[in-house]
Amino acid sequence: FQKRKRKHSELNHGEIDSQIFHEKIRPVILEGASSLVESARSLGYLTGDTEPPTEPPPSRECGLAALCGMAKELPVADAEEWAAAQPLVAEDGCTSHVDLFSRVTENRAAWASVVTLMGEEYVIPPHTAFLLSDFTRIQPLVQYGVTFDLIVMDPPWENKSVKRSRRYSSLPSSQLKRLPVPLLASPSCLVVTWVTNRPSHRRFVRDELYPHWGVEVLAEWFWVKVTTSGQFVFPLDSQHKKPYEVLVLGRYRSSADTTAGQPGTSEVPVEDQRLIISVPSALHSQKPSLSEVLKPYVGAEAKRLELFARSLQPGWTSWGNEVLKFQHPLLICSPHVCGTFDIVLRSGCVC
Repeated sequence: FQKRKRKHSELNHGEIDSQIFHEKIRPVILEGASSLVESARSLGYLTGDTEPPTEPPPSRECGLAALCGMAKELPVADAEEWAAAQPLVAEDGCTSHVDLFSRVTENRAAWASVVTLMGEEYVIPPHTAFLLSDFTRIQPLVQYGVTFDLIVMDPPWENKSVKRSRRYSSLPSSQLKRLPVPLLASPSCLVVTWVTNRPSHRRFVRDELYPHWGVEVLAEWFWVKVTTSGQFVFPLDSQHKKPYEVLVLGRYRSSADTTAGQPGTSEVPVEDQRLIISVPSALHSQKPSLSEVLKPYVGAEAKRLELFARSLQPGWTSWGNEVLKFQHPLLICSPHVCGTFDIVLRSGCVC
């Protein structure tokens, strides 16, 4: 039997929802991006002077998720061992032998270090902590004893393109509710979730996931992706891919938090519909750092956690089954990565 082709004019419910949402935010994206690009150019950025790399991005198979799968067969450590973070660098300055799968590892040194895992080297930035594991072994992060003022997550959302490409394993939305965010969040913790442009994912975060955790939805921001000359990476009205992604921001409200949002408290209000603009990395799914952009809302000394991380940042704790993926020297030194995200921070491109 021949599969009946859908008429071009026929839209399913998801596509109709996407179109309605796009029409609603289109003026915000268009006007805000135009203003930000003009500001960036006045500072010497987005002039098109920087040529994109002509070579394709480095291609290498990441086996970290498979290693995490094998690590699940190892004996489970007791709670006392979980609670004690292990230093990456010993007191004598040498790199320690560490168990990356069942305990949080800290690089407390002021310099980067290197760990070797299954014959591959990974660069660990200074002042970082991380746990390499999947859902079933996230307990050491909880037992770590640290609560965080900022939690950022970029879940591996289910979609057709991910299934076709097989770049990484996706996760059903309902499984996200298992994340122990209430145990990891400090009172009034700012929670930020990257969301695909599927309306069902955005609704799930706003209407199900955040309420399940006790997180109050505050705002939606947009990451607008542009070329080195300041043009949208895709046509704004493209039916297939949009040149923007959504971030949903909220505050964790613990049952003991009775002062949040009241006059005289130190909580900084989060504005709605802010834009972040940058030239994206050619490496699939890599997002710009939000450290500087979110600093006014959490403070310079905030304890910061990234869930489903694929790289490490100084001053952050990171968790995921591919948490070291972009720490491989081949990717760190690639021209597809270096210098792509700093424009959003250095030019102040947030409105």
